[in-house]
Amino acid sequence: MNSAGLIRVEDLRKAFRKRGGALEVIKGITLSVRRGETLGVVGVSGAGKTTLLQIIGTLDRATSGTVSYEGRDLTSLPEEALAAFRNRTIGFIFQFHHLLPEFDARENVMLPCLIAGTYRAAAAKRADALLGEVGLSERLTHRIGELSGGEQQRVAICRALAMEPAVLLADEPTGNLDRETAGGVMELLLDLNRKRGLTLVMVTHNEELAGRLHRVIKIDDGRIVR
Repeated sequence: MNSAGLIRVEDLRKAFRKRGGALEVIKGITLSVRRGETLGVVGVSGAGKTTLLQIIGTLDRATSGTVSYEGRDLTSLPEEALAAFRNRTIGFIFQFHHLLPEFDARENVMLPCLIAGTYRAAAAKRADALLGEVGLSERLTHRIGELSGGEQQRVAICRALAMEPAVLLADEPTGNLDRETAGGVMELLLDLNRKRGLTLVMVTHNEELAGRLHRVIKIDDGRIVR
């Protein structure tokens, strides 16, 4: 594993405006993630795990503090530049897949490439190769509703990889899966880390799965406590 720093957050704080005041959900988190590292983020519901992941992934902005990738401070980038950076650099995997049911597996994986302006034929070739890697070559033209939960999550992982990102951010990627299927998805993520050197940050309630990662931090009440 390369020891070079990839992601750095400094004194990160996030507050949401509520009636009667502000609710602070991230309270001064400082954290570094090395290139090629697998990092688990654990803690009870409401601890701030998903909010932290969304800020690291530039889907949300912190109230204060900084987020840097390879020393580049993203905090003040305009939305258009931030969206372009996110599309090129970060792949997202969610608990509920967020796949488009009107499209088949191939089309779902192609979407990030098409958004980035890739020619359709090249995007389809890339999607087919990725789906083949995860054992879905026979499911390319199946609609999402025709796939099992594990197959849907593998499609979602392929979609996250479509732009060859340096970082995968996963929010409870096994949360809706049975134990056996969850283990298979976890093994796939670890295999991607080993073979491609992908940096993985994963939010999970499952401390057993988190224990298979290089490092685990625990968040409680918006702070790192372990």
